[in-house]
Amino acid sequence: MTSHDFLQACRGILGPEQVITAPEDMAAYLTDWRGRFTGNAAAVLRPADTQQVAAVIALCAEARVPVVPQGGNTGLVVGSVPDRTGNAVVLSLKRMNRIRAIDLVNNTITVEAGSILEEVQNAASNAERLFPLSLAAEGSCTIGGNLATNAGGTAVLRYGSMRDLCLGLEVVTADGKVWDGLRGLRKDNTGYDLRNLFIGAEGTLGIITAAVLKLFPQPRVQVTAMVGVDTPEDALRLLTMAQATCAASLTGFELMSAFSLALVTKHFPQMRTGFSEDYAQYVLLEISDSESEEHATAMLEALVEEAMEKEVLCDAIVASSIAQSRALWSLREHITLAQAAEGKHVKHDVSVPISSIGEFIGQTDALLQQAVPGCRMVTFGHLGDGNLHYNVSAPEAMADEDFILHQEAINQVVHDSTVRFGGSISAEHGLGMLKRDEIRRYKSDVELGLMMTIKKALDPHDLMNPGKVL
Repeated sequence: MTSHDFLQACRGILGPEQVITAPEDMAAYLTDWRGRFTGNAAAVLRPADTQQVAAVIALCAEARVPVVPQGGNTGLVVGSVPDRTGNAVVLSLKRMNRIRAIDLVNNTITVEAGSILEEVQNAASNAERLFPLSLAAEGSCTIGGNLATNAGGTAVLRYGSMRDLCLGLEVVTADGKVWDGLRGLRKDNTGYDLRNLFIGAEGTLGIITAAVLKLFPQPRVQVTAMVGVDTPEDALRLLTMAQATCAASLTGFELMSAFSLALVTKHFPQMRTGFSEDYAQYVLLEISDSESEEHATAMLEALVEEAMEKEVLCDAIVASSIAQSRALWSLREHITLAQAAEGKHVKHDVSVPISSIGEFIGQTDALLQQAVPGCRMVTFGHLGDGNLHYNVSAPEAMADEDFILHQEAINQVVHDSTVRFGGSISAEHGLGMLKRDEIRRYKSDVELGLMMTIKKALDPHDLMNPGKVL
Protein backbone atom coordinates (compact mmCIF):
# COMPACT_ATOMS: atom_id res chain seq x y z
CA MET A 1 0.00 0.00 0.00
CA THR A 2 1.47 3.36 -1.03
CA SER A 3 1.49 6.36 1.30
CA HIS A 4 -1.12 8.02 -0.92
CA ASP A 5 -3.38 4.97 -0.79
CA PHE A 6 -2.97 4.74 2.99
CA LEU A 7 -3.96 8.36 3.54
CA GLN A 8 -6.90 8.03 1.16
CA ALA A 9 -8.11 5.01 3.13
CA CYS A 10 -7.78 7.03 6.36
CA ARG A 11 -9.87 9.81 4.81
CA GLY A 12 -12.49 7.22 3.93
CA ILE A 13 -12.66 6.12 7.56
CA LEU A 14 -12.43 9.48 9.33
CA GLY A 15 -13.54 12.03 6.75
CA PRO A 16 -11.12 14.25 4.78
CA GLU A 17 -11.08 17.07 7.33
CA GLN A 18 -9.91 14.74 10.11
CA VAL A 19 -6.74 13.66 8.26
CA ILE A 20 -4.32 16.54 8.69
CA THR A 21 -1.24 16.64 6.48
CA ALA A 22 -0.38 20.35 6.06
CA PRO A 23 2.83 21.09 8.03
CA GLU A 24 1.44 24.27 9.56
CA ASP A 25 -1.66 22.42 10.80
CA MET A 26 0.34 19.48 12.18
CA ALA A 27 2.89 21.65 14.00
CA ALA A 28 1.07 21.77 17.36
CA TYR A 29 0.94 17.96 17.47
CA LEU A 30 4.64 17.43 16.76
CA THR A 31 6.41 19.34 19.57
CA ASP A 32 6.43 18.16 23.17
CA TRP A 33 5.02 20.36 25.94
CA ARG A 34 8.41 21.59 27.16
CA GLY A 35 9.51 22.44 23.61
CA ARG A 36 12.53 20.15 23.80
CA PHE A 37 11.79 17.96 20.78
CA THR A 38 9.96 18.32 17.48
CA GLY A 39 9.24 15.28 15.34
CA ASN A 40 7.69 14.65 11.95
CA ALA A 41 4.59 12.70 10.93
CA ALA A 42 2.92 11.47 7.78
CA ALA A 43 -0.40 12.79 9.11
CA VAL A 44 -2.41 13.60 12.20
CA LEU A 45 -5.53 11.44 12.47
CA ARG A 46 -8.52 12.56 14.56
CA PRO A 47 -11.03 9.74 15.15
CA ALA A 48 -14.44 10.44 16.66
CA ASP A 49 -15.15 7.07 18.29
CA THR A 50 -13.73 3.67 19.18
CA GLN A 51 -14.87 2.08 15.94
CA GLN A 52 -12.91 4.65 13.94
CA VAL A 53 -9.85 4.05 16.11
CA ALA A 54 -10.12 0.31 15.52
CA ALA A 55 -10.50 0.75 11.76
CA VAL A 56 -7.51 3.10 11.58
CA ILE A 57 -5.30 0.83 13.70
CA ALA A 58 -6.22 -2.19 11.57
CA LEU A 59 -5.24 -0.17 8.49
CA CYS A 60 -1.94 0.87 10.13
CA ALA A 61 -1.22 -2.77 10.99
CA GLU A 62 -1.84 -3.79 7.38
CA ALA A 63 0.33 -0.99 5.97
CA ARG A 64 2.95 -1.27 8.78
CA VAL A 65 2.52 2.40 9.71
CA PRO A 66 3.65 3.33 13.26
CA VAL A 67 1.08 5.05 15.50
CA VAL A 68 1.76 7.67 18.19
CA PRO A 69 -1.33 8.15 20.42
CA GLN A 70 -1.77 11.64 21.82
CA GLY A 71 -4.13 13.27 24.30
CA GLY A 72 -3.41 16.73 25.67
CA ASN A 73 0.32 16.46 24.84
CA THR A 74 1.22 17.72 28.32
CA GLY A 75 3.74 14.98 29.14
CA LEU A 76 7.25 15.75 30.35
CA VAL A 77 9.27 12.83 28.92
CA VAL A 78 8.69 13.21 25.15
CA GLY A 79 6.24 10.32 25.13
CA SER A 80 3.42 11.67 22.95
CA VAL A 81 5.19 13.03 19.86
CA PRO A 82 6.66 11.09 16.91
CA ASP A 83 10.31 10.71 16.00
CA ARG A 84 11.87 12.66 13.12
CA THR A 85 11.57 9.98 10.41
CA GLY A 86 8.10 11.11 9.34
CA ASN A 87 6.93 7.50 9.02
CA ALA A 88 4.42 7.56 11.87
CA VAL A 89 0.95 9.02 12.20
CA VAL A 90 -0.20 10.89 15.29
CA LEU A 91 -3.51 9.54 16.56
CA SER A 92 -5.14 12.45 18.40
CA LEU A 93 -7.95 11.35 20.72
CA LYS A 94 -9.16 14.85 21.55
CA ARG A 95 -12.48 14.41 19.72
CA MET A 96 -13.28 11.39 21.89
CA ASN A 97 -14.32 13.39 24.93
CA ARG A 98 -17.76 12.14 25.94
CA ILE A 99 -18.86 11.33 29.46
CA ARG A 100 -20.61 8.05 28.65
CA ALA A 101 -22.22 7.29 31.98
CA ILE A 102 -22.32 8.11 35.70
CA ASP A 103 -23.49 5.45 38.16
CA LEU A 104 -24.16 7.10 41.52
CA VAL A 105 -24.88 3.84 43.31
CA ASN A 106 -21.77 2.09 42.00
CA ASN A 107 -19.82 5.36 42.37
CA THR A 108 -18.29 5.20 38.89
CA ILE A 109 -17.98 7.43 35.86
CA THR A 110 -17.32 6.08 32.35
CA VAL A 111 -15.43 8.51 30.13
CA GLU A 112 -13.66 8.53 26.79
CA ALA A 113 -9.90 8.86 26.59
CA GLY A 114 -9.92 12.38 25.16
CA SER A 115 -11.89 13.80 28.08
CA ILE A 116 -10.09 16.67 29.80
CA LEU A 117 -9.35 15.85 33.44
CA GLU A 118 -10.93 19.07 34.71
CA GLU A 119 -14.13 18.31 32.81
CA VAL A 120 -14.30 14.87 34.42
CA GLN A 121 -13.78 16.51 37.83
CA ASN A 122 -16.62 18.94 37.05
CA ALA A 123 -18.94 16.18 35.84
CA ALA A 124 -18.34 14.31 39.08
CA SER A 125 -18.88 17.47 41.13
CA ASN A 126 -22.15 18.23 39.34
CA ALA A 127 -23.32 14.76 40.37
CA GLU A 128 -22.25 15.50 43.97
CA ARG A 129 -19.29 13.18 43.75
CA LEU A 130 -15.51 13.58 43.76
CA PHE A 131 -13.00 12.40 41.18
CA PRO A 132 -9.83 13.03 43.18
CA LEU A 133 -7.02 13.08 40.62
CA SER A 134 -5.57 16.60 40.67
CA LEU A 135 -2.66 17.85 38.55
CA ALA A 136 -1.24 21.22 37.57
CA ALA A 137 -2.16 20.40 33.94
CA GLU A 138 -5.72 19.31 34.73
CA GLY A 139 -7.19 21.97 32.44
CA SER A 140 -5.51 20.44 29.38
CA CYS A 141 -4.36 16.88 30.12
CA THR A 142 -6.66 14.00 29.13
CA ILE A 143 -7.82 10.86 30.89
CA GLY A 144 -6.14 8.69 28.25
CA GLY A 145 -2.81 10.35 28.94
CA ASN A 146 -3.37 10.14 32.70
CA LEU A 147 -3.94 6.40 32.35
CA ALA A 148 -1.08 5.88 29.91
CA THR A 149 1.37 7.37 32.42
CA ASN A 150 -0.38 6.20 35.61
CA ALA A 151 -0.62 9.82 36.76
CA GLY A 152 -0.45 10.53 40.47
CA GLY A 153 -0.90 14.16 41.49
CA THR A 154 -1.45 15.72 44.88
CA ALA A 155 -4.02 13.33 46.39
CA VAL A 156 -2.23 9.98 45.98
CA LEU A 157 -1.73 9.83 49.74
CA ARG A 158 -5.48 9.31 50.23
CA TYR A 159 -6.84 8.05 46.90
CA GLY A 160 -3.94 6.49 45.02
CA SER A 161 -2.74 6.95 41.43
CA MET A 162 -4.71 6.33 38.24
CA ARG A 163 -4.09 2.61 38.53
CA ASP A 164 -5.97 2.72 41.82
CA LEU A 165 -8.72 4.98 40.44
CA CYS A 166 -9.53 2.88 37.36
CA LEU A 167 -11.84 -0.14 37.41
CA GLY A 168 -12.13 -0.96 33.72
CA LEU A 169 -10.78 -0.10 30.27
CA GLU A 170 -11.72 -0.17 26.63
CA VAL A 171 -8.63 -0.74 24.49
CA VAL A 172 -7.92 -1.05 20.77
CA THR A 173 -5.16 -3.61 20.31
CA ALA A 174 -2.24 -3.36 17.89
CA ASP A 175 -4.12 -5.39 15.25
CA GLY A 176 -7.26 -3.26 15.42
CA LYS A 177 -9.43 -5.40 17.70
CA VAL A 178 -11.45 -3.87 20.55
CA TRP A 179 -11.15 -5.23 24.06
CA ASP A 180 -14.24 -4.19 26.00
CA GLY A 181 -13.14 -4.32 29.62
CA LEU A 182 -15.43 -1.51 30.80
CA ARG A 183 -16.48 -3.35 33.92
CA GLY A 184 -17.20 -1.31 37.02
CA LEU A 185 -16.17 -4.12 39.34
CA ARG A 186 -14.06 -3.76 42.43
CA LYS A 187 -13.52 -7.52 42.58
CA ASP A 188 -12.78 -9.53 39.44
CA ASN A 189 -10.36 -12.41 39.89
CA THR A 190 -10.77 -14.11 36.50
CA GLY A 191 -7.26 -14.33 35.14
CA TYR A 192 -4.48 -11.97 34.17
CA ASP A 193 -5.00 -8.32 35.04
CA LEU A 194 -5.07 -6.83 31.54
CA ARG A 195 -6.27 -3.48 32.82
CA ASN A 196 -3.13 -2.83 34.81
CA LEU A 197 -0.99 -4.00 31.90
CA PHE A 198 -2.20 -1.15 29.70
CA ILE A 199 -2.19 1.49 32.47
CA GLY A 200 1.28 3.03 32.60
CA ALA A 201 2.34 1.48 29.27
CA GLU A 202 2.41 4.89 27.54
CA GLY A 203 0.50 3.63 24.51
CA THR A 204 3.14 1.06 23.60
CA LEU A 205 0.82 -1.95 23.92
CA GLY A 206 -2.49 -0.59 22.61
CA ILE A 207 -4.74 2.46 22.52
CA ILE A 208 -6.89 3.20 25.58
CA THR A 209 -10.17 4.63 24.27
CA ALA A 210 -12.36 4.72 27.40
CA ALA A 211 -12.30 3.94 31.10
CA VAL A 212 -14.51 3.28 34.11
CA LEU A 213 -13.20 5.43 36.97
CA LYS A 214 -13.98 5.44 40.67
CA LEU A 215 -15.96 8.26 42.26
CA PHE A 216 -16.03 9.18 45.94
CA PRO A 217 -18.40 11.11 48.20
CA GLN A 218 -17.67 14.81 48.14
CA PRO A 219 -16.07 15.97 51.39
CA ARG A 220 -18.12 18.51 53.29
CA VAL A 221 -15.10 20.70 53.84
CA GLN A 222 -11.40 20.96 53.00
CA VAL A 223 -9.01 22.75 55.33
CA THR A 224 -5.53 23.77 54.21
CA ALA A 225 -2.44 24.78 56.15
CA MET A 226 1.14 25.69 55.33
CA VAL A 227 3.86 25.14 57.88
CA GLY A 228 7.55 25.96 58.07
CA VAL A 229 10.04 23.33 59.23
CA ASP A 230 13.81 23.20 59.58
CA THR A 231 14.57 19.94 57.76
CA PRO A 232 12.98 17.27 55.56
CA GLU A 233 13.31 14.94 58.54
CA ASP A 234 11.05 17.26 60.52
CA ALA A 235 8.57 17.16 57.65
CA LEU A 236 8.59 13.37 57.87
CA ARG A 237 7.97 13.54 61.63
CA LEU A 238 5.04 15.86 60.92
CA LEU A 239 3.70 13.42 58.32
CA THR A 240 3.70 10.60 60.87
CA MET A 241 1.90 12.81 63.38
CA ALA A 242 -0.63 13.97 60.78
CA GLN A 243 -1.44 10.41 59.77
CA ALA A 244 -1.98 9.46 63.41
CA THR A 245 -4.15 12.51 64.13
CA CYS A 246 -6.09 12.82 60.88
CA ALA A 247 -6.01 9.26 59.48
CA ALA A 248 -7.88 9.05 56.15
CA SER A 249 -8.87 12.72 56.37
CA LEU A 250 -5.30 13.66 55.39
CA THR A 251 -5.55 14.05 51.60
CA GLY A 252 -2.54 16.21 50.74
CA PHE A 253 0.99 16.56 52.10
CA GLU A 254 3.38 18.50 49.86
CA LEU A 255 7.02 19.35 50.59
CA MET A 256 8.59 22.52 49.15
CA SER A 257 12.10 23.80 49.66
CA ALA A 258 12.72 27.43 50.56
CA PHE A 259 14.33 28.10 47.18
CA SER A 260 11.27 26.68 45.39
CA LEU A 261 9.01 29.26 46.99
CA ALA A 262 11.63 32.01 46.68
CA LEU A 263 11.46 31.53 42.90
CA VAL A 264 7.67 31.86 43.01
CA THR A 265 7.73 35.12 44.94
CA LYS A 266 10.54 36.41 42.71
CA HIS A 267 8.78 35.79 39.41
CA PHE A 268 5.23 36.27 40.69
CA PRO A 269 5.66 39.15 43.17
CA GLN A 270 1.93 39.37 43.83
CA MET A 271 2.19 35.99 45.61
CA ARG A 272 3.39 35.73 49.20
CA THR A 273 3.76 32.90 51.70
CA GLY A 274 2.38 34.96 54.59
CA PHE A 275 5.17 34.00 57.00
CA SER A 276 7.07 36.74 58.83
CA GLU A 277 10.37 34.93 58.29
CA ASP A 278 11.82 32.32 55.96
CA TYR A 279 12.22 28.63 56.75
CA ALA A 280 14.34 25.92 55.14
CA GLN A 281 11.38 23.75 54.15
CA TYR A 282 7.64 24.17 53.89
CA VAL A 283 4.80 21.67 54.01
CA LEU A 284 1.39 22.25 52.45
CA LEU A 285 -1.16 19.89 53.95
CA GLU A 286 -4.87 19.45 53.41
CA ILE A 287 -7.59 17.73 55.41
CA SER A 288 -10.83 16.64 53.72
CA ASP A 289 -13.56 16.04 56.26
CA SER A 290 -17.02 14.53 56.04
CA GLU A 291 -18.33 16.12 59.24
CA SER A 292 -17.95 19.89 59.47
CA GLU A 293 -15.54 22.78 59.10
CA GLU A 294 -15.36 23.07 62.87
CA HIS A 295 -14.36 19.40 63.20
CA ALA A 296 -11.72 19.66 60.46
CA THR A 297 -10.28 22.89 61.82
CA ALA A 298 -10.12 21.49 65.34
CA MET A 299 -8.30 18.40 64.05
CA LEU A 300 -5.78 20.52 62.13
CA GLU A 301 -5.23 22.94 65.01
CA ALA A 302 -4.65 20.02 67.38
CA LEU A 303 -2.01 18.67 65.00
CA VAL A 304 -0.28 22.04 64.74
CA GLU A 305 -0.32 22.55 68.51
CA GLU A 306 1.18 19.13 69.18
CA ALA A 307 3.84 19.59 66.47
CA MET A 308 4.84 22.96 67.92
CA GLU A 309 5.07 21.54 71.44
CA LYS A 310 7.38 18.80 70.15
CA GLU A 311 9.38 21.37 68.13
CA VAL A 312 8.60 19.60 64.86
CA LEU A 313 7.46 22.78 63.11
CA CYS A 314 8.47 26.41 63.40
CA ASP A 315 5.32 28.25 62.35
CA ALA A 316 1.99 27.56 60.68
CA ILE A 317 -0.69 29.32 58.65
CA VAL A 318 -4.15 27.76 58.62
CA ALA A 319 -6.29 29.02 55.77
CA SER A 320 -9.36 30.85 57.06
CA SER A 321 -11.22 30.96 53.75
CA ILE A 322 -11.50 29.21 50.40
CA ALA A 323 -9.64 32.11 48.80
CA GLN A 324 -6.73 31.77 51.21
CA SER A 325 -6.64 28.02 50.69
CA ARG A 326 -6.47 28.52 46.92
CA ALA A 327 -3.70 31.08 47.40
CA LEU A 328 -1.63 28.56 49.37
CA TRP A 329 -2.12 25.87 46.72
CA SER A 330 -1.32 28.42 44.02
CA LEU A 331 2.14 28.86 45.54
CA ARG A 332 2.74 25.14 45.09
CA GLU A 333 1.34 25.09 41.57
CA HIS A 334 3.47 28.03 40.41
CA ILE A 335 6.81 26.44 41.27
CA THR A 336 7.23 24.89 37.83
CA LEU A 337 6.30 28.15 36.08
CA ALA A 338 8.70 30.12 38.28
CA GLN A 339 11.52 27.71 37.59
CA ALA A 340 10.95 28.00 33.85
CA ALA A 341 11.07 31.79 34.18
CA GLU A 342 14.37 31.54 36.07
CA GLY A 343 16.09 29.76 33.17
CA LYS A 344 17.27 26.32 32.08
CA HIS A 345 16.94 23.51 34.58
CA VAL A 346 17.23 19.74 34.75
CA LYS A 347 14.06 18.01 35.92
CA HIS A 348 13.77 14.75 37.83
CA ASP A 349 10.65 12.86 38.85
CA VAL A 350 11.90 10.31 41.37
CA SER A 351 10.47 8.24 44.17
CA VAL A 352 12.23 6.77 47.18
CA PRO A 353 10.92 5.07 50.30
CA ILE A 354 9.23 7.78 52.37
CA SER A 355 11.44 7.05 55.37
CA SER A 356 14.57 7.76 53.27
CA ILE A 357 13.57 11.12 51.80
CA GLY A 358 15.51 13.27 54.25
CA GLU A 359 18.69 11.25 53.88
CA PHE A 360 18.27 11.13 50.09
CA ILE A 361 17.94 14.90 49.82
CA GLY A 362 20.94 15.53 52.08
CA GLN A 363 23.28 13.11 50.32
CA THR A 364 22.19 13.94 46.78
CA ASP A 365 22.36 17.70 47.35
CA ALA A 366 25.97 17.27 48.49
CA LEU A 367 26.91 15.12 45.50
CA LEU A 368 25.43 17.66 43.10
CA GLN A 369 27.39 20.48 44.69
CA GLN A 370 30.53 18.49 43.93
CA ALA A 371 29.45 17.91 40.33
CA VAL A 372 28.19 21.46 39.63
CA PRO A 373 29.29 23.85 42.39
CA GLY A 374 26.69 26.48 43.13
CA CYS A 375 23.78 24.66 41.48
CA ARG A 376 20.43 25.51 43.09
CA MET A 377 17.96 22.85 44.17
CA VAL A 378 14.25 23.22 43.45
CA THR A 379 12.96 20.34 45.54
CA PHE A 380 9.23 19.83 45.92
CA GLY A 381 6.72 17.05 45.65
CA HIS A 382 4.31 14.61 47.18
CA LEU A 383 6.03 13.71 50.44
CA GLY A 384 3.18 11.45 51.52
CA ASP A 385 3.86 8.98 48.70
CA GLY A 386 7.63 9.41 48.37
CA ASN A 387 7.53 11.26 45.03
CA LEU A 388 9.96 14.18 44.69
CA HIS A 389 10.28 16.60 41.80
CA TYR A 390 13.98 16.98 42.40
CA ASN A 391 14.99 19.69 39.98
CA VAL A 392 18.31 21.43 39.50
CA SER A 393 18.74 25.05 38.39
CA ALA A 394 21.93 26.65 37.17
CA PRO A 395 24.30 28.51 39.49
CA GLU A 396 23.49 32.21 39.43
CA ALA A 397 26.62 33.16 37.46
CA MET A 398 26.39 30.33 34.91
CA ALA A 399 24.87 30.84 31.45
CA ASP A 400 22.06 28.50 30.46
CA GLU A 401 23.99 27.05 27.52
CA ASP A 402 26.92 26.18 29.80
CA PHE A 403 24.66 24.66 32.44
CA ILE A 404 22.94 22.31 30.01
CA LEU A 405 26.34 20.80 29.18
CA HIS A 406 26.21 19.32 32.71
CA GLN A 407 22.82 17.66 32.19
CA GLU A 408 24.09 14.12 31.65
CA ALA A 409 26.34 14.28 34.71
CA ILE A 410 23.50 15.71 36.82
CA ASN A 411 21.13 12.98 35.69
CA GLN A 412 23.61 10.27 36.57
CA VAL A 413 24.21 11.68 40.06
CA VAL A 414 20.48 11.92 40.79
CA HIS A 415 19.49 8.61 39.24
CA ASP A 416 22.36 6.66 40.79
CA SER A 417 21.48 8.11 44.19
CA THR A 418 17.79 7.32 43.68
CA VAL A 419 18.46 3.68 42.89
CA ARG A 420 20.98 3.42 45.73
CA PHE A 421 18.13 4.35 48.08
CA GLY A 422 15.88 1.69 46.53
CA GLY A 423 13.91 4.20 44.46
CA SER A 424 12.66 4.73 40.91
CA ILE A 425 13.88 7.27 38.35
CA SER A 426 10.29 7.86 37.20
CA ALA A 427 7.53 8.16 39.77
CA GLU A 428 4.63 9.55 37.73
CA HIS A 429 5.89 11.09 34.46
CA GLY A 430 6.75 7.84 32.69
CA LEU A 431 9.79 7.01 30.54
CA GLY A 432 8.79 8.17 27.07
CA MET A 433 11.73 8.84 24.78
CA LEU A 434 13.62 10.90 27.36
CA LYS A 435 14.35 8.09 29.84
CA ARG A 436 14.03 5.11 27.49
CA ASP A 437 17.77 4.44 27.32
CA GLU A 438 18.48 5.60 30.88
CA ILE A 439 16.30 2.87 32.35
CA ARG A 440 18.58 0.19 30.91
CA ARG A 441 21.21 1.22 33.45
CA TYR A 442 18.94 0.35 36.35
CA LYS A 443 16.61 -2.50 35.40
CA SER A 444 17.90 -6.05 35.44
CA ASP A 445 18.16 -8.15 32.29
CA VAL A 446 15.38 -10.34 33.65
CA GLU A 447 13.01 -7.38 34.11
CA LEU A 448 13.82 -5.87 30.72
CA GLY A 449 13.42 -9.28 29.11
CA LEU A 450 9.96 -9.74 30.62
CA MET A 451 8.91 -6.28 29.42
CA MET A 452 10.18 -7.01 25.93
CA THR A 453 8.33 -10.35 25.86
CA ILE A 454 5.07 -8.57 26.66
CA LYS A 455 5.76 -5.89 24.04
CA LYS A 456 6.49 -8.44 21.31
CA ALA A 457 3.44 -10.52 22.20
CA LEU A 458 0.99 -7.59 22.04
CA ASP A 459 2.73 -5.48 19.37
CA PRO A 460 4.86 -7.84 17.26
CA HIS A 461 5.55 -5.27 14.53
CA ASP A 462 6.49 -2.47 16.98
CA LEU A 463 3.85 -0.06 15.66
CA MET A 464 2.43 1.19 18.97
CA ASN A 465 4.29 4.36 20.00
CA PRO A 466 7.65 3.01 18.85
CA GLY A 467 10.82 4.28 20.47
CA LYS A 468 9.11 4.94 23.81
CA VAL A 469 9.67 3.04 27.09
CA LEU A 470 11.73 0.26 25.40
